Amino acid sequence: MMPATTISRHSRPFNEQEIISRSRRGVLRSEADRVARLVGLTDKEMAAAVGLSHPYLHRLPADQRISREASERLSLLENLLEHALDTFEGQQDVVLGWLRAPLRELDRQTPLQTLDTVTGYTLVERVLGRIDHGIFG
Repeated sequence: MMPATTISRHSRPFNEQEIISRSRRGVLRSEADRVARLVGLTDKEMAAAVGLSHPYLHRLPADQRISREASERLSLLENLLEHALDTFEGQQDVVLGWLRAPLRELDRQTPLQTLDTVTGYTLVERVLGRIDHGIFG
């Protein structure tokens, strides 16, 4: 797996206004691939996290814009992955393992499973915040 430092990352999280603007414009399908590469998410995991079916996402051309809702979720996912990479010191394999591990704080669901709702993004961000501050479980 490539070290996190070799992956193109933005330097700061998108703020709320940027997320709204990106969502309204629609994000290019190719952005989903770039975001997935941050930690090595599979196509299925990526599709679920942005609220699209795997076959639909897979057949979209790279230069096509995705829906407003999927664009919003992709921006939220990128922020979340950047946060997780910062929390786990850029270790992609650790982040990916954490995303796939059931957590008591998420009612024994994995962080990835909770990303099927926008509220799930908030919950996962809270868990990362707790880890950042040394508050476990």
